[in-house]
Amino acid sequence: MKKNILICGQAGQGINFTSLLLGRALINAGFYVFIYRDYGSLIRGGHNFNVITFSDKPIYSHQNIFQAIIDLDGSSINHESDFSSNAFVLNKESLRQILDWKEPDDPKQINNALLGMILKNWGISLDCLIDGAKKEIKSWKNIVLAAERGYKAGLLRENLKTKKGPARFFATGTNGLSLGAIASGLDVYLSYPMTPSTGLLIELAKRAKKDKLLVAQLEDEITVINAALGASYAGAMTMIGTSGGGFALMTEAVSLAGMAEIPIVIYLSQRTGPSTGVPTYTAQSDLSFARFAGHGEFPKIVIAPGNPDEAISRTMESFYLACKYRLPVILLSDKHLSESYYTFDKVNYPKIKVDRFIARNPGKNNQNYSLDSLIGERIIPGRSEFARANSYEHDQYGETTEDPEMIEKMNNRRLAKMNLVQNEVDNLQPIKVWGRGSNLIISWGSTQGAILDSLPDLPGYRFLQISYIHPFPKEMVRREILKSNKVILVENNATGLLGQLLTMETGCLIDKKILKYNGRPFMADELIDEIKKIS
Repeated sequence: MKKNILICGQAGQGINFTSLLLGRALINAGFYVFIYRDYGSLIRGGHNFNVITFSDKPIYSHQNIFQAIIDLDGSSINHESDFSSNAFVLNKESLRQILDWKEPDDPKQINNALLGMILKNWGISLDCLIDGAKKEIKSWKNIVLAAERGYKAGLLRENLKTKKGPARFFATGTNGLSLGAIASGLDVYLSYPMTPSTGLLIELAKRAKKDKLLVAQLEDEITVINAALGASYAGAMTMIGTSGGGFALMTEAVSLAGMAEIPIVIYLSQRTGPSTGVPTYTAQSDLSFARFAGHGEFPKIVIAPGNPDEAISRTMESFYLACKYRLPVILLSDKHLSESYYTFDKVNYPKIKVDRFIARNPGKNNQNYSLDSLIGERIIPGRSEFARANSYEHDQYGETTEDPEMIEKMNNRRLAKMNLVQNEVDNLQPIKVWGRGSNLIISWGSTQGAILDSLPDLPGYRFLQISYIHPFPKEMVRREILKSNKVILVENNATGLLGQLLTMETGCLIDKKILKYNGRPFMADELIDEIKKIS
C-alpha cells in the first residue's frame, strides 16, 4: 500500500507545518512516511507544494501521482495531470459546503480542519494527530479543536489498515546532522545563512541553551571559517555550514586548516548552481569542488551520507577523524537530503568514540608538528609555548621556515596522514551494497532513497552506494564493478562527477549514465523506466 498526498499553496500558508503534523499522524497510525518539499525563493507568495508519501513498508522517496490533495490557494490546477483516477481534493470550499465554515481569526485553522478531514477519509483515528501535535507545539489544543470539526464532517472513503506501533525516527538530514554533532560534543557552530544549509543553523540555535552550544551567525562566510578555526585552535569542537557560493569564499581558509593542521567539520549542503543558481532546489554538482577544494596539497576528508540515519553516524565519524588526524572534513549533503523527512524504525548511533585528542600535560619541549608522530595529540594555547599555528610553512615547533629540506619533510608529514586515514576509513563501511544481482547501479548521497525504492522492480540489479568520496575506497569499488555485467551511474548533476572521480581512482570507465540536473530529485518510477530503457 502506497499513497501520495499533495499539499499546495503559497509561502506563508503553513504548508510545511501542516505536512509535518500529517506525517506524524500517519507514523502514529503505523505507516512509514517520506516528505518532499518544493518551494521558490520567496518569503511569501509563489506556488509551493509538499508531497507526503506513506506506505505500510519503508519508503524513501516520493511520487508525482496523487491520491489526495489539500489545496490551500486554488493552485492544485497546476498538478491536475498528476491526479490519480480516484483522487479527491480538499480545500476551503470543502469546509464551507460541509461545515458552513466561516473564516477563522487564524487562517491556519483551515489547514488543521482539512487535516481532520483527510484522516477521516482513510479511517485514521484523530488520536494519531493529537499525539503528533503534542510533540510539535505547546498550543496543540487549538489545532485539535479545528481538526475535530473537520474530522466529524469528513467522509470515509477507504478504511486503511492501521496499527499502533513503536515510536519511529522521523527526521530530515538536517535533524540527523544536528543529533550527530551534539553527540560528538559540539561546542561551536558558526554560519552565514545560505539555503539549504540554514536549517542546521536554526536547529542548533534552538538547542543552544539546552546543549550549552555557542551558535552564531557572522557577517560572511570568510569570517565564519576563520573564526571557527580560531575556536578549534583553542580546543573547541567546531563545525560550520554553508552552500556552494559560501564554500567558494571559504576555500582559502580550508587550505589554512590543512597547513596549520587545525580540525574542522564543514557542512556543505549543495543546491543548483553555478553562481546563485536556483537557490531552493537540489543538485549533486559540488562533488569535485569539495574533493579538490583549496590551494596546495594537503589532506582532507569528504563524506556524503545518504539519509538522516547515516547523517548521524557520518557526522560523528567526521568529528572523530577531523580531531584525530587534525584536518578539515567536509560533510557533503544537498537540499533534498537536508530538508526531506524520512522514517526509520530506530536511530543507529555508531560505536565510534569521539575525542578531542588534546594533550593534557605537554612537555616543555613538545613539538606540535612532530616529524616522529603523524597523529600525536595537539597542543592548545595556554598549555605550552609551542602551541603555534602558522599559515606559512613551518618546522616541527610551528616556526616559519623556508628551508628546502624542512619544506619537504613537512609536506611528507601532512600527506602521509592519508595512508592512516585510508586504513581507518576501510573499517567505517565507506561503501554499502544493497540487494543482489549481476548488474550494478552506482551512486552517492541523496539519490539513495529513489534507488532503494526502485530495486524491487529491477530484478538482477544491486546498488553500490559510495559514502566516502575522499579517501576513495577504490579497491572495494573496483571489485564490485569487475564482477558486474552491466554498470549504470546515477547522479543529480549534468556531467557525472562521481563517474569522473571513479575513473580517476580505479581506472574503470562507466559509459551508461542516468543524469538529472533540472533541480529536482529522482523519483523511483522514473528511475525504473530509465534503467529498463538502458537494459
